[in-house]
Amino acid sequence: MAILKIRELGDPVLRTKAKEVTEVTDKTRKLLDDMAETMYDAPGVGLAAPQIGISKRIIVIDVGSGLVELINPEIVEESKKTYIDQEGCLSIPDKTGKVERAYKVKVKALDRNGKEIEVKGKGLLARALQHEIDHLEGRLFVDYI
Repeated sequence: MAILKIRELGDPVLRTKAKEVTEVTDKTRKLLDDMAETMYDAPGVGLAAPQIGISKRIIVIDVGSGLVELINPEIVEESKKTYIDQEGCLSIPDKTGKVERAYKVKVKALDRNGKEIEVKGKGLLARALQHEIDHLEGRLFVDYI
């Protein structure tokens, strides 16, 4: 595993829509491992592949209840109930802001073996899922402030 360089605001990869992963390979699994190690080292609660300069639809999250690895994640349901809370981003060091997000979300994705999975999150996990999926669309939390 390796700790990778986190790209910061101003890097064009952060504003580019990431490409779908068409096949889950050993290289994909190594990337997931490296992303998790990078996230934990930063330290952060989430990391998207574009944040390390790789334009692929891959995210990792750990809000304290274990590592979540998602390939091609897509929000398929979100609650009408929202809440506002502080957010920060590893790609925008030392900056935070209040962002309104859905309180609950349901996400469909592939796991590290290419199997389709569903992740339901509320509160901080829902916020992290929305934040990291935004990265895959070229959006940053500062766009909401």
